[in-house]
Amino acid sequence: MKKYDLIVIGGGAGGLTVAAGAASIGGKVALIEKNDQLGGDCLHYGCVPSKTLIATANRVHEARSLDGLGLQTSGTVDMKAVMDRVRASISHIQEHDDVERFSKLGVDVYFGTGSFQSPHEVMVKEELLYGKKIVVSTGSRPFVPEVEGLKECGFLTNESIFGLYDLPQKLGVIGGGPVGLELAQAMSRLGNETTVIDSSQTLFGKEDKEISQAMAKLLEKELTILNETSVERVEMRDGKKILYVKRAGVQSELPVDEILVAAGRIPNTATLELEKAGVHTDKRGYITVNERLESNVSHIYAVGDVNGAFPFTHVAGMEGKVVVQNALLGLRRKVNYDHVPWVIYTSPEVFHLGLTEEDARDQRNDIRVFRVPLSNVDRFVADHQTQGFVKVITDKKGHILGAHAIGQHAGDFMQEIVAAKQFNKKIGALSNVIHPYPSHSAAVQQNADLYWRETLFEGRIQRLLETYVRWKW
Repeated sequence: MKKYDLIVIGGGAGGLTVAAGAASIGGKVALIEKNDQLGGDCLHYGCVPSKTLIATANRVHEARSLDGLGLQTSGTVDMKAVMDRVRASISHIQEHDDVERFSKLGVDVYFGTGSFQSPHEVMVKEELLYGKKIVVSTGSRPFVPEVEGLKECGFLTNESIFGLYDLPQKLGVIGGGPVGLELAQAMSRLGNETTVIDSSQTLFGKEDKEISQAMAKLLEKELTILNETSVERVEMRDGKKILYVKRAGVQSELPVDEILVAAGRIPNTATLELEKAGVHTDKRGYITVNERLESNVSHIYAVGDVNGAFPFTHVAGMEGKVVVQNALLGLRRKVNYDHVPWVIYTSPEVFHLGLTEEDARDQRNDIRVFRVPLSNVDRFVADHQTQGFVKVITDKKGHILGAHAIGQHAGDFMQEIVAAKQFNKKIGALSNVIHPYPSHSAAVQQNADLYWRETLFEGRIQRLLETYVRWKW
């Protein structure tokens, strides 16, 4: 039996961060990955392929809108060429997650399904490994709802949609979360009719209310969106997949060529045999962890989607860094999610950091809200991309409680706010940062300028100035 300082189960973003970090400080590390290549869902089925598809679809959409400049476009999209772009992106990034790279770091890589045999023993392909510490980073997979006829008629998920070679003329998307909306808009922009079916009352349910309402209106211009709607059953008829949907008690038929299921995620814990290690999960199957990312069995950690905190690659990487310090260096670092941003990569993008305005008002009575429409920012005007705004929520002293935006490249130009919040800088500090003109980040600077304008001319300083003037004269 081979013995290791650390066994990592799962070769996605979190697992690779842990394995590389632990090996770089001298740990003897084993990395187990169920598939035949490293990189996890983000590289092969999630972030990378979806963003390539979105970027390609946006270029097609922009090309079709050039008739106002005297250019004419015609023809249909070659889906094989589109998917070739997707695979090229995956292949390029795969080089960073190559087995050889990890082998050179001193990591022993095993391909196969890892399962616990005891609190310290993991079996992979009939080989038993011993780990002083063990990290579970097995990620998640698409949740497929129990709908009559769905499996028999066939469906796509984020794991299979990138294998399409023909663009379906009509696409039904079950689920209006970030994955469903990103892929729905991309497919629509490639040239089909897309209908999103969602059981919730509104889209973008975790976002600031103003963001949610604005984005719903924008997407309704491109997609058919059926809120508060359920799919009752599916059947094949004349070569079409017929979705029987119920809305407000009324059932109707929706014929489509393909169905994309994007109804949420479930953790990959079923094959781990966690009971043999005594590791607890919640009722959904996620491994429960404390602030140090330890499970109830203190030498077994869980990072990434499998712990149910945040289903984002950047969070898995952050958690991985914390675990390396705790498991290999014996520290007791706590994970902090207060400064975690996320982006929904629709067009325009949606950016989220910290509290929404609604949550902030529920929690305290001293908030200040600063809002700048992109139509006030010269670079967005020059780009003819003025749909959207930037909103920053602070306490009365200017400390950032939350920040939200709708805008092209919002995930990039809002990063300045993340740094300011994480390092406890007031929003006003960004007013003095020199921003090149014209830039998208001026939207952030203008929010900071609003803070100073309100502070100087409507607050305590203004009252002091008025008192001084009256006293002087």
